[in-house]
Amino acid sequence: MDETIISANLKKIRLQKGLTLQELADRTGLTKGYLSKVERSKKAPPYSTLTKIAAAMGVEVTNILIKDVEPLNDVRICFSRAKNDNIIKETKEISGYDYQVLAAAKPGKNMEPFIIYAPWEIRKLYSHEGEEFMYIMDGTLEFVYGDDTIIMEKGDNVYFDSCVPHSGKSIGDKKAAILTVIYFYKRNRQ
Repeated sequence: MDETIISANLKKIRLQKGLTLQELADRTGLTKGYLSKVERSKKAPPYSTLTKIAAAMGVEVTNILIKDVEPLNDVRICFSRAKNDNIIKETKEISGYDYQVLAAAKPGKNMEPFIIYAPWEIRKLYSHEGEEFMYIMDGTLEFVYGDDTIIMEKGDNVYFDSCVPHSGKSIGDKKAAILTVIYFYKRNRQ
């Protein structure tokens, strides 16, 4: 996935919603200058910032992450064929994780499902509203949650309040593949 798509989608969606940079800044708590820089950049901001911007615009974060999402006529269902073009490759801005976006076309989601490929080092801890579920599909993950560290292997899973700082890294000879579902219970829909 080309990060320039993310920046272009941010601007495209903002304009479709009829929002000025200042209005979006007021809704997100970010500065107008920062948002302008993000829209002009070839680098995506951190995922936590993307979710904040998406919520302020009343869209799913996946609408920002991928191009040309076409929902089915029935909005109660979302079917996606297996393909790799929805993978967002690791960058420093996206903390070394590769994300495969799932169910991108489903409008009105309360959950964001992904397959995440964990990096080899922990660059930062994350804390955000909601709850999170992780299932280890392949590899081994060193999962850090607050003051605790858990070694997770294929088939292990964890469900947690995501307000507690958390992160993880792959250990062993291959990257850990993790089915991750994030639930946002305090959506700011506008």
